[in-house]
Amino acid sequence: MNPRLDPTPSSLYLADTHVVTNLSRELCDYNTYEQDAALREAVTREGAPWAQADLRAFGQLTGSAEYLEQGNLANRFVPEFDTHDRFGNRIDLVKYHPSYHRLMQTAIERGLHASPWTDPRPGAHVARAAGSYLHSQVEAGHGCPITMTFAAIPTLRLQPNLAALWEPKIIARVYDPRNVPVAQKQGVTIGMAMTEKQGGSDVRSNSTVAHPLGQEGPGQAYELVGHKYFVSAPMCDAFLVLAQSRGGLSCFLLPRWRPDGSKNPMQILRLKKKMGNASNASSETELRGALAWMVGEEGKGVRNIIEMVSMTRFDCMIGSSAGMRMAASQALHHCAHRSAFGAVLNQQPLMQNVLADLALESEAAMTLTMRMARAMDHRDNEQEDLLVRLVTAVGKYWICKRTPGHAYEAMECIGGSGVMEDSMMPRLYREAPVNAIWEGSGNVQCLDVLRAMSKTPPVVDAFFAEVLLAQGVNPALDRHVASLARDLGDHADLEYRARDLVDRMALALQASLLIRHAPAWVSDAFCLSRLAQVGTHNYGGLPRGVDAAAIIERATPHRD
Repeated sequence: MNPRLDPTPSSLYLADTHVVTNLSRELCDYNTYEQDAALREAVTREGAPWAQADLRAFGQLTGSAEYLEQGNLANRFVPEFDTHDRFGNRIDLVKYHPSYHRLMQTAIERGLHASPWTDPRPGAHVARAAGSYLHSQVEAGHGCPITMTFAAIPTLRLQPNLAALWEPKIIARVYDPRNVPVAQKQGVTIGMAMTEKQGGSDVRSNSTVAHPLGQEGPGQAYELVGHKYFVSAPMCDAFLVLAQSRGGLSCFLLPRWRPDGSKNPMQILRLKKKMGNASNASSETELRGALAWMVGEEGKGVRNIIEMVSMTRFDCMIGSSAGMRMAASQALHHCAHRSAFGAVLNQQPLMQNVLADLALESEAAMTLTMRMARAMDHRDNEQEDLLVRLVTAVGKYWICKRTPGHAYEAMECIGGSGVMEDSMMPRLYREAPVNAIWEGSGNVQCLDVLRAMSKTPPVVDAFFAEVLLAQGVNPALDRHVASLARDLGDHADLEYRARDLVDRMALALQASLLIRHAPAWVSDAFCLSRLAQVGTHNYGGLPRGVDAAAIIERATPHRD
């Protein structure tokens, strides 16, 4: 009898059905710093060569299989919220997975929350940006409280008596997640609470009211009554909050515990159900007579907190650039191991076009981010200070706006496996839109660019001075800059045209930086595809003459 037709069970049919071949493997156990040539070059170029050894060691950690798994676990096991303990006491306690605490501890012990303030040497912001870039590739959600803690210092220093009390514990490299009063801690984290239901980004419409407890004005105590619609990282030890006092919208420092050890009535109503950023709790809160102290001049709350917002927007640039780098790394790694139709994917012309395009976008984003880190290191220089004022909004808008499409295209390079939840790609994809919306959405950034140009006209000169450092090298950039200058000089319908103008400003900056600092085959490809071609295109539309193979080799990480 033909054995294939024999219905009798046989061990023959229990054998392996196939040999696993032609599949990729996890991108892990590699050095995320050593395997990123563009980042290494940027760290040295922008002023932090002294940080190379530390970043190399950090890259070994952030690329390890064990540590990458911490990012996965922190998002798989999302925060849980308890309003009361089992005895009925109000506790407003958010519980996180141990992996989240591990990420927070690492970030704080490495100084990602404070190093430019504790060691303000040349290149301090560059070194911190590079470290944050590496750590955000592991997991993005924990970066929210780290960023807010880092960004709170300039605002808090507007009120020296409060800074003297709080700053030593803010900058300490000690992570203490316990839900206890500040007096019992050596290290603390700081959040911010600005947004309300009725206003969103229009914080001047905030309705939270600050009632003085005695003497009024900077440094004095108030009780706040109102609501805050988005409060991320609600387990921070204190928050910078905007509220209406007698003199107008003002900034306040609101701790989770009162000095007498009682719980401050900042009550969490619920945790938000977000599509991404899952490891990071975001909440709605009610302020029911919460004790707070005024920070800075009364009625100048927006101005007082704007430096914090500028810093958090810069960190959005870092986070989105990091997301691009990890997405590109996953796609490049997969396509270096997977074959189809008789050839390895990254050797096939059409896939080379796509991969090279993704790599260009990633390098351009990181390069602009690191240039802005250098500008932040030199705010005492007028030109650099003007760049920070203008280009933080330009970069936050452009880089964060480009990230979702980049994540999707990288996922498509991986194919069906990239859609599976046991891959990193779904998390990167869900994370991608977050930074474009938080800390001011795209329209807000573009309006801030127009506002900066109107209120401080020298920012335009600073912008063109930076871009024109590459003048005469690439005709496409020269034409692009000349056209941009003409259109910026036309003040009709500026708000209507703002997105187009800011798009072109960002591309001009990225092209100029790549021409000056990247290999010619990188900058030429960027200018040909972003400036010389008419209209926009999907990834994979690079023109003829691009050295795609060289771009791919430069960007592809290799396991140790």
